[in-house]
Amino acid sequence: MRHNLLTHLSFVALLLAGLLNAQSTTSIQGEVQSPGNRVVTNETPDANAHPILVELFTSEGCSSCPPADALLQQMDATPHFAGAQLIVLSEHVTYWDHDGWKDPNSSAELTERQAAYVQALGLKEPYTPQLIVNGTQEMSANDPQQIDKILREAASTATIPVRIGEASVDARNPMVVRMQIAADGSSDKRNADVYVAVALDRVDSQVLHGENGGRHLTHVAVVVELKKVGKLSKGKSFDDVVELKLKPGIDPKNVRFVAFVQEPGPGRLLGAALRKPAN
Repeated sequence: MRHNLLTHLSFVALLLAGLLNAQSTTSIQGEVQSPGNRVVTNETPDANAHPILVELFTSEGCSSCPPADALLQQMDATPHFAGAQLIVLSEHVTYWDHDGWKDPNSSAELTERQAAYVQALGLKEPYTPQLIVNGTQEMSANDPQQIDKILREAASTATIPVRIGEASVDARNPMVVRMQIAADGSSDKRNADVYVAVALDRVDSQVLHGENGGRHLTHVAVVVELKKVGKLSKGKSFDDVVELKLKPGIDPKNVRFVAFVQEPGPGRLLGAALRKPAN
């Protein structure tokens, strides 16, 4: 099992070397300089880039998941692909929690989201690791040709502009964050839901038991809350100040926000935006 995992990790590294455009992402625009009551975050590397949302359903209790986790990390580190920007979310499910190790990042809400995808996509059952691209297509972490094909299709699909404004904290409660979310749906003729994901920028975990027992795992963009904040009516725009309450113990400096607009179902992604912590 350990040999297979190392083989997969090597494969992932080679895969991404060929697939992802190794442009530097260290120079990010939009850094908030004033401390005050603002959460120090950066806008996306290119606010006008065409977004591709990649959701990974995973678990620390699954021995097949670390290579997919590594793939997501590489996508996050080198997000430019075919003129588009990869925006990733790591969504940890609960159904592995009974098998020797309870994933501290697992969520019943995200397990339900995966189950909704299973129904919407006509699949037999949920599994890990599972990659969903723009809400409509599955992608296998160990199939480079499929990854290239699906990401290129996603890069050529029209999206609507979505923007996350500066985040600020409540002076009376530093765990309450407010931000402006805007989406221009004037060019799209479909109704959709507006979501904001609160995700931990980076998580390091020492797994003690289960299939990954003894391994040190690293995750990026680990979703701790996924909140539906409004609706986008066909041909209309959405512009509102959203309030989010961070869970106790979360370091605001290790939080990123992803806003996305998605048809009900869950269905097709219409647009997305990312705001990451400042370096």
